Amino acid sequence: MYSTNIVTSFIKNDDKILILKRSDKVKSMKCLWAGVSGIIEKNDTTPLDRAKIEIFEETGINEKEIELLKSIEQIKIESAQYKNHVWNIFPFLFKAKNPEIKLNWENSEFNWIEPNEIKNYETVPELEKILFSLL
Repeated sequence: MYSTNIVTSFIKNDDKILILKRSDKVKSMKCLWAGVSGIIEKNDTTPLDRAKIEIFEETGINEKEIELLKSIEQIKIESAQYKNHVWNIFPFLFKAKNPEIKLNWENSEFNWIEPNEIKNYETVPELEKILFSLL
């Protein structure tokens, strides 16, 4: 069984949560809504370090503009897309005050939503479960 370690971060601004729509240029989960996500690289020291890097790359939000509210143990998700593959998700919840979002090529849209609105979006697998495990 293969596995891939992934960080998924949610950014909270007041009572809203930021979600991103993955572009059609990414390798997997094209055009699905997600948190700020990325593969943990071999040279990353911790999942938290990778989460902060992904937040800056994908949204333009600087590390100084966010505060970690919560992280939980990794969640294993079997891949529907690839046989014999497990995604090890490392979830994080951050807070930011009225950040300006500057998307890179990995995402095509963003929305600030109430957490219970996530069920209205076509998301990457288990995103609702991951979000509510952090709230």
